[in-house]
Amino acid sequence: MAAALTAARDGRRGANPLVGATIRAAEGRTVTGRHLGAGTAHAEVDAIAAARGAGLDLTTSTLFVTLEPCSHTGRTGPCTEAIRDAGIPEVVFALPDTTEVGGGGQILAEAGVRVRSGLRAEESAELNARWHRATAERRPFVTAKIAQSLDGKVAAADRTSQWITSAASRIHAHSLRGEVDAILIGTGTVSDDDPRLSARGEDGELLDSQPVPVVLGFSDLPAGSTLAANPATVHLRTHDVAAALRELHDRGVRHLLVEGGPRVLGAFFAADAVDEVLCYQAPVLLGPGLPSIAGLDIATLAEAVGLVPDDTDIPAVARLGPDVLLHFTTGGR
Repeated sequence: MAAALTAARDGRRGANPLVGATIRAAEGRTVTGRHLGAGTAHAEVDAIAAARGAGLDLTTSTLFVTLEPCSHTGRTGPCTEAIRDAGIPEVVFALPDTTEVGGGGQILAEAGVRVRSGLRAEESAELNARWHRATAERRPFVTAKIAQSLDGKVAAADRTSQWITSAASRIHAHSLRGEVDAILIGTGTVSDDDPRLSARGEDGELLDSQPVPVVLGFSDLPAGSTLAANPATVHLRTHDVAAALRELHDRGVRHLLVEGGPRVLGAFFAADAVDEVLCYQAPVLLGPGLPSIAGLDIATLAEAVGLVPDDTDIPAVARLGPDVLLHFTTGGR
């Protein structure tokens, strides 16, 4: 199970939990698998493929997995069927799946598989604490993206902001856009920047997967703006973060990227609705200007929002050209 937990940390936070799996053959050899994001093979299927490639006898093996195997068909098939078809006689999972697609352990047991649960459950729960909270609250997993100067500004005093960070940071941020279901900004950002909120490659071409553009706020979108002309744009006429997240969940959004500006980011942090933070830090000083986050109303150090360095998928601190990328969760690791 320790190996499965290590494999899980190689995954990507977002719409799906971090899940790892290990298959141990009767003679003691092991292989691992992991889930790398929506649409890719689940950890159990990945491990089964690795076991077959290594020539392991699956009919005398034990599968260890950090989360109860799923029993539903989504972008991929049910893991319970893959386990039964492989002839694996024993499954040990760390944590039960309490979402609507749970119950795989019982299905396996009814099919004659020996099933045990609870091994290193606390570690699995801690690894995915924010994802579990998001699913329990029936809202998307929220990643906050900040691109700022060394002194914490997202724009100069004259509101110019293109480009604070480097091309390397922008390429990385666009790859992130290609992984999420939707991107949210406020009406002020639409007026200031007229963004497209598209996901593009290094040469400017559109990536295959495009997020839904979402605008938060009561003001009408400027006539002639790119987002006003885009029929896919969702305009949520509210400042209520919880209500906005409920509506997006009802629309099928499971991973939301919040790109600001300062008051929108502040509202999401104030609502404790941020699960992951990616901060692109540029080596420039802007002095007076717009702070990256506004409206938190923190009066003393004891009220500070705590962040935890996160080294899943990407290092907690990484170089992107001249910039530094800082990766955090808001607790749960």
